[in-house]
Amino acid sequence: MTTLRQLYRGELGPSSLEIVRWVEVTLTTSLVVSNLIGATAIFAVISWVIPLPRLHHSLEVRIANLAALGIYAAVAAIAGTVWGKKRFSAGWSWLIDDREPTEEEKRELIAAPLRLVTIPAAFWVAGIALFTVLNSFFSWELARVVASAVALGAVTTCAIAYLVSERFLRPAAALALSHGKPDSPALPGTASRALLGWALGTAIPLLGLILVAFTSLTGIPASKEQLSVTILVLGGLAVAIGFLVTLLIARSVSDPISSLRHALRCVEDGDLECEVPVYDGSVIGDLQAGFNQMIAGLREREKIRDLFGRHVGEEVARAAMDGEIVLGGELREVVVLFADIVGSTALTASREPQDVVNLINRFLDIFVRHIDQSGGWVNKFEGDAALAVFGAPLRVSDACGRALRAARRMSVELRARVTDCPVAIGAATGIAVAGHVGNVNRFEYTVIGDPVNEAARLTELAKTTPGHILVSQRVVDGSNPEEASRWVLGEEVVLRGRSEPTRVAMPSQSGFPPGQTGGTDPPGTSLPRPTGTSGL
Repeated sequence: MTTLRQLYRGELGPSSLEIVRWVEVTLTTSLVVSNLIGATAIFAVISWVIPLPRLHHSLEVRIANLAALGIYAAVAAIAGTVWGKKRFSAGWSWLIDDREPTEEEKRELIAAPLRLVTIPAAFWVAGIALFTVLNSFFSWELARVVASAVALGAVTTCAIAYLVSERFLRPAAALALSHGKPDSPALPGTASRALLGWALGTAIPLLGLILVAFTSLTGIPASKEQLSVTILVLGGLAVAIGFLVTLLIARSVSDPISSLRHALRCVEDGDLECEVPVYDGSVIGDLQAGFNQMIAGLREREKIRDLFGRHVGEEVARAAMDGEIVLGGELREVVVLFADIVGSTALTASREPQDVVNLINRFLDIFVRHIDQSGGWVNKFEGDAALAVFGAPLRVSDACGRALRAARRMSVELRARVTDCPVAIGAATGIAVAGHVGNVNRFEYTVIGDPVNEAARLTELAKTTPGHILVSQRVVDGSNPEEASRWVLGEEVVLRGRSEPTRVAMPSQSGFPPGQTGGTDPPGTSLPRPTGTSGL
């Protein structure tokens, strides 16, 4: 259930129809009451505070003014309520129909505080004319004083009515602005509100005191007691009205700032779903809408970063976001690990496409998880094969040991979970060029060099080898002693495209967890050696 405080802050209620009813009742009541209080206070000030000749304080004058005030206030309250509902019936129609407002309806509602003030302002102008004419029958001097006092009171009351209506219209304004904000502000900004606070809290009370002094200097002498009472009453009203006006103006600025501060804390905590209600038709509303647009941009940026990281790897994505991408590369000592499904061509021909995709996804899920856990970087997916790199783009300690550990553990889980077909794994190490290739419009981070080719050839050879996992001796020699002890060296083979032979290695029985084997020959048994070069 939306609370009063939330409604005042512009947070939406349960439904648009309930907002309409709430705003109509509270706004009408507050405007009528504030104008009646203002009229009564002005009557009391004129009757008992401002120093006037004795004739002007006679019972006849007071009764005539009091009667006129009562009748006119009742007529103004009823007529003003009917006028206000009729004038804004079109502006409320979209809320009643529970639909999106048009641009004209939106602007009408946002500018409603200013438009609403014109109604009491019109009645106050008529009231000034009425009481000026009424009191002119007793004295033109009295009529002048009454007109001046009522005018000052009218300005104060209408300004308070504007601030009150702006506050009570926030729920409806928030609903209107949730469909988009007009191009230009429709209400006064912070500077105008500050000047309004100065005028109501300082200028008008001082003008009241100036009016009293002018009245005393123009032939209406006042006693010391009268002046004391006048100053005390006007000073008290100045303090009370100044406090009320300053509070309303301060809240009109502090409420949106408070909501922005709360939203900023949410963003600092990593919550990018928070938004601030936009309910102000001034530059403050621009700030609220701007914050929401910024959050929307951050959400989109985070989504792009997440998608980018999923495609190229988190390390590459972070490096790309931290600095400018430069095409080219650098020499790095890396370990390259390939994994490829054995017999994928026959598998594709004998199964439904969706089954093939599910199989490849199970394989890649295991591959990515073990590479990430070992500190490697998944470089690319190539259909039913995948390539990972250790040592680029981030340098890591014991790259060889990490790659061997990932290969062993990956091999065990693949045999357990991807039972449809075997997966061959190969790894090699050496100097490669690591960097961005492509052009300025489309590029990727990759590694190019002999270890990539050697790892690919070892993977192909592993497809016909028991255990389906082969690595070069240099990877084992470069790893930590504990990991190296889990591997056994085989014979030398000459891989296609290479002139020098490569001595291969595979996991020993002890290289696998208890109860699980790599399907390899016992330790010390050499690998089957193809005749001549490998058929790769």
